[in-house]
Amino acid sequence: MHLLVKHLSLSFYIISKRLTENHQNLKQKMKISIREGVQADVPAIYQLVKELAIYEKEPEAVTASLADYNKDFSEGIFEAFVAESEEKVVGLAIYYMTYSTWKGKMLYLEDFVVAQSHRNQGIGQLLFDAYKKEAHKRDCRIIKWQVLDWNEPAIKFYKKNEAIIEKGWYNVKMFL
Repeated sequence: MHLLVKHLSLSFYIISKRLTENHQNLKQKMKISIREGVQADVPAIYQLVKELAIYEKEPEAVTASLADYNKDFSEGIFEAFVAESEEKVVGLAIYYMTYSTWKGKMLYLEDFVVAQSHRNQGIGQLLFDAYKKEAHKRDCRIIKWQVLDWNEPAIKFYKKNEAIIEKGWYNVKMFL
């Protein structure tokens, strides 16, 4: 039994080390940097959200203006990680703190998108990992987000990351 635990610990260490090395190689190969978004990034964030709305077949659903984004970002209503390539924002993860009455502190992922021109290069994984790391840093007990039921690439990505996809809940909202 002791030998098995030692073997499993060594295996976990090797896998963790390889994953870390793969992330570093990926970032160096593509010259991608993941960083916290700043106010100057808001116009690029806004454009990527509009691109996401087009992908989700709802371009008219984006009614918040760039001015709204600037104001809300400066007030700390939401935060973001951005992926940069050649000094251009090519991906984002917009998130904010919330609370789960069943689990406690929660970091909610509002939008997560990589520009069409930069998809399938591992950038999404780097952004998602930064988001998860931030949740750990804030001592969150849960992270949560939504995915459209027809968005197979996203569902596959989340399953690969061992996310639990709940099917028994309805989304409910009211416009004010």
